[in-house]
Amino acid sequence: MKRFVTKIAYDGTSYFGFQRQPEPTATVQRALEKAIARVTGQQISVLAAGRTDTGVHALGQVIAFDADWNHAESDLLRAINAELPLDIAVQELWKQAGFHPRFDALWRQYVYRIATPATRNPLLNGRVWQLVGQSVDLGALQDAATLCLGERDFAAFGSAPQEGSSNTTREVFRSRWDLEENDQGRFYVYRVRATAFLYHMVRRMVGTMAQVGIGKIDLKGFEEILLSRDIQRAKVLAPAEGLTLEAVGYPPGMERATISERPCALATEAELE
Repeated sequence: MKRFVTKIAYDGTSYFGFQRQPEPTATVQRALEKAIARVTGQQISVLAAGRTDTGVHALGQVIAFDADWNHAESDLLRAINAELPLDIAVQELWKQAGFHPRFDALWRQYVYRIATPATRNPLLNGRVWQLVGQSVDLGALQDAATLCLGERDFAAFGSAPQEGSSNTTREVFRSRWDLEENDQGRFYVYRVRATAFLYHMVRRMVGTMAQVGIGKIDLKGFEEILLSRDIQRAKVLAPAEGLTLEAVGYPPGMERATISERPCALATEAELE
């Protein structure tokens, strides 16, 4: 048996998250395992860098599986993609003995997008959170994001994803809002990088920061929620459709598995002041 590592992209709209669930529940893991099994003729169990929630997308998911395959890696990639539904695709594939996408990962990075169109834009459905007609203060968003940097207890924004665990401390290395513009409009884009994330952590962080950005709560109120460790105080859970697992980082010797985020249009310092 050889261990194969792949980089996966998917549109999570039609799936109840990544993790396998009992039939007939559609999940990304189940779709991948079925496709790989059809190609290899073997029962396959897929390991992943992280478990995305229902409706969450991925550009940078990393998975691994063990299989007997004596042909070219490029042939395996093409064969798996031919069996996958159109909303899931293998981007790269290679052999790497001993690799574990979850336990070897140093960090994960998510991106969240908010749009503020004057009227609802159907072409943005499933990709961004539309705060229709709202005015958002980028500087206020960034001030709140800065408070989330470092190692701290994020119990106010999420619960431990592992059953039986009560550890809600995580280290956040990057927490920043930027502006991006294209022909669809102006987007407030949040990127957050951490060792790992709690269940619903990014969506509660974004939902609460959005309240700061539109002036419903002030920065002091945001900090009080963060320090409270009380999940009942983070009342706004941002929609899953705006969230994408963008990048995963691995240590030296595993560089090929590290996925870099796409370039973004950074806000100027003046915009953040």
